[in-house]
Amino acid sequence: MKKFAIAAATATALTLTMANAAFAQQSTQAPMTLAAGEVTKTKEAASDTWITTKVKADLMTEKGVPGSDIKVETNKGVVSLSSDTPVTSAQKEMAISIAKKIKGVQAVSADGLKAE
Repeated sequence: MKKFAIAAATATALTLTMANAAFAQQSTQAPMTLAAGEVTKTKEAASDTWITTKVKADLMTEKGVPGSDIKVETNKGVVSLSSDTPVTSAQKEMAISIAKKIKGVQAVSADGLKAE
């Protein structure tokens, strides 16, 4: 009986040690890689949000541009401008110009702006 108890305790100790080592190996590598990817996504999202907010604010304060009618979306630095309300060619060009001046903007797409 004593031999069985010692064998069981030894087997349990070895199993826990091996499981702990395997878990430690996974938990020190995978979360770091995952965290790095999440940080990059968070930075991109924060940057895109900032760009969208800045473009929208500048459109709202520019005279002659219907900023409240223009929808602004940003994905990886590419700004997309669209509107359900028609805008003039001059307003469209002004909106594009305003968006291009914002720090972090990689490109501007105004295909969604309906010109009169």
